[in-house]
Amino acid sequence: MKAIFRREMSAYFTSPIGYIYLAVFNFFGGLLFVFACLNNQTTNMANLFSSMFWLILFLIPVLTMRLLSEDKKQKTDQCLLTSPTSLAGIVLGKYFAALAVFSMSLITLILFAIILSALSPVIWTVVIGNIVGFFLLGVAFLAVGLFISSLTESQLVAIIGGFVSILALWLIDFFVSFIPNATAKELISKLSFASKYEDFTLGIFNISSMIFFISVAVIFNFLTVRVLEKRRWG
Repeated sequence: MKAIFRREMSAYFTSPIGYIYLAVFNFFGGLLFVFACLNNQTTNMANLFSSMFWLILFLIPVLTMRLLSEDKKQKTDQCLLTSPTSLAGIVLGKYFAALAVFSMSLITLILFAIILSALSPVIWTVVIGNIVGFFLLGVAFLAVGLFISSLTESQLVAIIGGFVSILALWLIDFFVSFIPNATAKELISKLSFASKYEDFTLGIFNISSMIFFISVAVIFNFLTVRVLEKRRWG
């Protein structure tokens, strides 16, 4: 797994992808910070974080689009599948590399909070809650994107499929409103990403919500392993 992790981290920064991701995140994050906080002379970062969510919704598929689709397209996946590294090790190595790059971008959010704290008191529980919520969204959504990447050799299909899948998961509450059966509605609403993320935006560290996001990551990484397993023996 360590070898795969190092290989993918190197790939992010020997190609433009890692730099583009961080540059776009920091550029638009900076603009949102100026308009949402500095221009309004407020230390309330709620509007900033809600806007940043839509930014990462678009950017996460950029991090995952090539992780497995590129190997499949270039036929290097056969070398991976026959290597001594376990399939779980391959998947986790790629997954943690994407998570590491994603985590780098969160440093920017911490810097924004520090800048605001120099101007006026900041409610740190809310700030940290939002950052932890962002991180957990990344934990879950990166696994979804990696799974989509395992299904195709086209990076374009992987990025579009990743975006649509993540958006659909986020809009579960919207889809639930069209379900006539009350029992089914209640069961599906328990899968709501938005409501579980909302706790963190209020500075509430809900353990069950943390477990939910981590469980989503475990499930989709497991499904990715199954896809590779089928390809190995198929």
